[in-house]
Amino acid sequence: MRDKYILTAESVTEGHPDKLCDTIADSVLDACLSSDPAARVACEVMATAGKIIVAGEITARDLPDIPAIVCRTVREAGYGGSDYEVEAVTHDQSGDIAGAVDGSNMGSPRKPSAAGCVGKGGARERMQFSPQAETELSGLCADAGAGDQGIMYGYACNETAELLPLPVVLAHRLTLLLTNTRRMGIIQGLGPDGKAQVSVEYQNGKPHRIAAVVVSCQHDADKEMDELRREIIRRVIVPALRDLPPDPNTEVFVNPSGRFVLGGFEADTGLTGRKLMADTYGGLAPHGGGALSGKDGSKVDRSGAYMARYIAKNLVAAGLAERCTVSLAYAIGRAEPVAVDIDAHQTGKYPEAVLERAVRAVFDLTPAGMISALGLDRPIFAQFCNYGHFTHQDAPWEQTDRTAALAEACGREAGRMPHER
Repeated sequence: MRDKYILTAESVTEGHPDKLCDTIADSVLDACLSSDPAARVACEVMATAGKIIVAGEITARDLPDIPAIVCRTVREAGYGGSDYEVEAVTHDQSGDIAGAVDGSNMGSPRKPSAAGCVGKGGARERMQFSPQAETELSGLCADAGAGDQGIMYGYACNETAELLPLPVVLAHRLTLLLTNTRRMGIIQGLGPDGKAQVSVEYQNGKPHRIAAVVVSCQHDADKEMDELRREIIRRVIVPALRDLPPDPNTEVFVNPSGRFVLGGFEADTGLTGRKLMADTYGGLAPHGGGALSGKDGSKVDRSGAYMARYIAKNLVAAGLAERCTVSLAYAIGRAEPVAVDIDAHQTGKYPEAVLERAVRAVFDLTPAGMISALGLDRPIFAQFCNYGHFTHQDAPWEQTDRTAALAEACGREAGRMPHER
């Protein structure tokens, strides 16, 4: 390990165009799950000036009013006066994929919802149906296969109370505080779009100082830049970085590009799944490449990523490793993972072969098992979409309720493998 190095992480506010698309997608997913816990949803959102497009594969008992969901989500993000045309183009899940996941469970017909009206051009909702779309999957059986292939990673470390790297925690604190100061009127003239970045200098593997902090925030046209900088430093940066305060040599940048009046979809095109690093570990741990938002739990891109984090966090919380990376690999249509790997980064209490066996003994790693263990058939996703999926301590995958079971399983497995002790 290097004696001295810098690690950097980024976060964005819920008004950032990409994050707002993620929130819309997860809100559509939640609406589907509210009436049908067995809904199959793969929802994508793209938005730019004047138009928001919601597309994807949805098989559900009742299709929600997508334009109304878009309107509400955009308004709640802070764009109350915005005016958009909303177009929803959805179709049912592929029969080949549905059959691979659980082709035997077919149930009641689904119904398209009536299109609402949003924005200056009115909302156009165009639903496309095939004969197969008149049925829905009624749930996952125990041996149901994964909805796709892929590799998912989970990570945890004992660096913070959240068991995440410090730069990740601090970056999300900055953007959450930025949003809260806007919502509460603590800083006047802020807009909903914004982002933050934190660079932490490490010495001998431990956080030592803040090397740099960057905050970029949308603001009113008449907002005075020096005043904005003072307020952001006092009301956002100082409280967010309370665990490791900036020192005289810390570089502090507030709106380094200058004015930031035009934001959101008017300034940039938003797209679901473009903030993968902000969603997970800030680029400080591996990422399999699959996006999270807009997908139901049968998609292992989501359920596998959540389960891998759940496992890694419980291993670290149990004192079985100081740092841990868990990887789960799946093949479409197969229930059990094709590979499970535990990397304790030379900090494990037991050999990694023991940790892997313990994990397999304690956790059901099938899609049905992950959905059941983490409650992924409930409409819980939009509330955890912003400020990192792994910073919300009330999220099911953030609980540390399997530590005792893991410790017991490790002791048992180590006894069976005395040559590896």
